[in-house]
Amino acid sequence: MKIVVLGGGPGGYVAAIRAAQLGAEVTLVEKKALGGTCLNVGCIPTKVLLHTSELYTALKRESAEIGLDVPQIAVDWKKLQKRKDKIVRINTGGIDALLKKNKVAKIIGTGRFTGVHELEVSKEDGSTQTIGFDRAIVATGSVPSRVPIPGTELSAVITSDEALSLPEVPGSLCIIGGGVIGCEFASIYSSLGCKVTIIEMLPELIAVMDRDIVRCLRKEFAAAGVDVHTETRVERIEQTPKGLSITAVAPSGPITATAEKVLLSIGRRPMTSGLGLEILGVSIKKGAIEVDRNMQTAVPSIYAIGDCIGGIMLAHVASAEGIVAVEHIMGKPSPVDFRTVPSCVYTRPELASVGLTEDDAREQGLEVKTGSFPLQANAKSMIMGETGGLVKYVTDARTGEILGVHIAGPRATDIIAQGALAIRLEATLDEIETTVHAHPTVSEALLEAALAVNHRAIHSH
Repeated sequence: MKIVVLGGGPGGYVAAIRAAQLGAEVTLVEKKALGGTCLNVGCIPTKVLLHTSELYTALKRESAEIGLDVPQIAVDWKKLQKRKDKIVRINTGGIDALLKKNKVAKIIGTGRFTGVHELEVSKEDGSTQTIGFDRAIVATGSVPSRVPIPGTELSAVITSDEALSLPEVPGSLCIIGGGVIGCEFASIYSSLGCKVTIIEMLPELIAVMDRDIVRCLRKEFAAAGVDVHTETRVERIEQTPKGLSITAVAPSGPITATAEKVLLSIGRRPMTSGLGLEILGVSIKKGAIEVDRNMQTAVPSIYAIGDCIGGIMLAHVASAEGIVAVEHIMGKPSPVDFRTVPSCVYTRPELASVGLTEDDAREQGLEVKTGSFPLQANAKSMIMGETGGLVKYVTDARTGEILGVHIAGPRATDIIAQGALAIRLEATLDEIETTVHAHPTVSEALLEAALAVNHRAIHSH
């Protein structure tokens, strides 16, 4: 079986390695850099900046209280940028080594389908190479979305790609879009002394998450001096002698904000143009490649995964979809369960969610019971100086089955895996309650919140 994978991001390279493991002859085509958006201009570089900004904030706020004498602390932005680039480089090299170990052939170039079993690759030196295949997996990812707002063409209006590598921390930043990416950049730059304003059209930040954990983030933003305007639509951006002027309409009427930079953070769109797919009969709807549950397109020899098919645009989803596609190609049933996809936001506090939110469950007509436990009553959170969060369960009122787990607090993005596993195993509250949790840990709050559903939390006042 000859498989060609178009795109070397977290979906593409995982698919390539899994295919090689199953005995396929695999060629991976990547036009730029291995690791895709996530590794190069997304998940990894943002987390490098967030790690430093979190340490900086903690030392500034809490050094005296925790017994550290830090007379002066400052961020060396240039050194931080070098560290970010180094970590990206190390990870990219790691992927390259994995491909070589699994005997995956790698070609750097831009691919375009010229037939249902043929891909033409244009290389940087101007040459072309034609690759024949039995099956192809499209994993071309996504690009930042743009909106038709007058003024977005101004040089000081940037996307998340540019926000990672600014020459210096701006004095002020207006972020248009209060989703995951916008909130993470708000957390980074506000921690480093930048005055941040967020403008979001929807009624709440990070609309896909449970409102109770988002409230924890709103409180932290308020404490950090971040101005948040929800249900607000930007009408235009103008250059003035004092910087950029952003005119918007809020429920209370027109508002104006001024900033040195404006970050457009309104999401990403699938990258599907120029691939030659429509000519072959592959269906593309609203810019996204249409696939079935096996990631197969309308053309049996072509599959697609990750951001280019729309849906949940997360690195770990792309990787899981890559495994589903490959295992279907190789005749091996895939056990991946997409109900267990966790969503993570690496702000302070971290937010993590898996399964149904309370609103989602009720909208589906389910009878639910919820329980939550505040981290101000969790010893490990006290020690870490992060007590502004909570753990919340959404459960089936009749059976006690866990439908959703939602966390705001330290290491939320790590311990959400317990919630994902609980949903995968169709666990009930009883199975959480009878599992001993280590002390002192943040994860103890998962036990307490489970007990709280039936008003039996031990450490709740």
